[in-house]
Amino acid sequence: MIDLKFIRSNPELVRSAIFNKNEKADLDALLAIDDRRKKLQFDFDTLKSRQNSVSAEIANKKKNKEDAGELITQMSSVAEELKGISTRLGECNQDLEKLLLTVPNIPFESVPIGKDEACNRIVKHWGEKPAFEFEPKDHLSVAEANDLLDLPRGAKISGSGFPIYTGFGAKLERALINFMLEFHLQKHGYTELAVPLLVNRKTMTGTGQLPKLEEDMYHVGEDDLFLIPTAEVPVTNFYAEEVLKQSQLPVKYVAYTPCFRREAGSYGKDTKGLQRLHQFNKVEMVRFVEPEQSYAALEEMLKDAEDILQAFGLHYRVLELCTGDLSFASAKTYDLEVWAPGVGRYLEVSSVSNFEAFQARRAGIRYKDQEGKMQFVHTLNGSGLATPRLMIALLETYQQSDGSVKVPDLLKPWLELTL
Repeated sequence: MIDLKFIRSNPELVRSAIFNKNEKADLDALLAIDDRRKKLQFDFDTLKSRQNSVSAEIANKKKNKEDAGELITQMSSVAEELKGISTRLGECNQDLEKLLLTVPNIPFESVPIGKDEACNRIVKHWGEKPAFEFEPKDHLSVAEANDLLDLPRGAKISGSGFPIYTGFGAKLERALINFMLEFHLQKHGYTELAVPLLVNRKTMTGTGQLPKLEEDMYHVGEDDLFLIPTAEVPVTNFYAEEVLKQSQLPVKYVAYTPCFRREAGSYGKDTKGLQRLHQFNKVEMVRFVEPEQSYAALEEMLKDAEDILQAFGLHYRVLELCTGDLSFASAKTYDLEVWAPGVGRYLEVSSVSNFEAFQARRAGIRYKDQEGKMQFVHTLNGSGLATPRLMIALLETYQQSDGSVKVPDLLKPWLELTL
């Protein structure tokens, strides 16, 4: 979340951020509640000081065997008044906390201002679009011809958006996951975590999914737990409510998990085949860094994600998201879009984001700097990568004229492992 003192000192900047991100947050109500909170706190502190002073006077009178009855009666009334103020102050703090959770992160100064994805800035292209001597098919046709997927049975079991990979398709999916994990471990220096797939409400709030995105989450009501939409949630909260040593930073974690998203409001949008799913696999990168290093770390993480696409020889482009396309919690985000020749489109395969101190403030992740002063870390995450659209690009790019698929050489060791 945004520091309340920062909001107080920069209300117009925060208003601009809310507007430019297409968010809804009642800043006037928030500031009014904060005014009321400060007045209540002043009244409480004043009365408490009086109570302490008079209590000392009562104790002195009793010590000197003087009558303290009138003062005791006064303090009884003060105690009741303090109790009432304390109750109102608690309610005020709760209301303030709720409103603070609705204020989005401030976009970084270099982020282009724009209403929606049409205003995103293309940063670079890599590679060339593949050329075919035949009409390339889309991934669904390729997968069906090679018995790699069974979407109808997935829909029968769970509903649309829950794919089943079959035979070589399942093996290829597993090979992709293992390859990407080892790539980040060995070439990029990450440490692997295996994390829970169900998390509590506090954890989801810490990374910014709640309260805004609750309708997009799968919720287990009886236990008030949520299926994770990404490994970002449990991995970022790994250090929730902890104080790190400066010598521990930077920290680099990578994790593979299935991801679960209801995708509320996206009915009928890019749902063919593997393009938009309710359950999918993803390898996620997360970093915890000192504030001064976070934007250098963002560029490094972007390169980490690009390295995977380059290893596969896939044509892609990098976009810098505009304010209106940024997530609620992000200060700056790059999207990687891989070219899928069968559908003739670029498909998002990774988002790499810097959240600055926004998530750390919500989750209580701090460190002690060189002077021993408490600071909030900066958190970053990025897909490295999500498998569905990577699978789409691989099947469509490496399809052959006879309908088969030529597997990239670097995946073959992962597909040929034997006991």
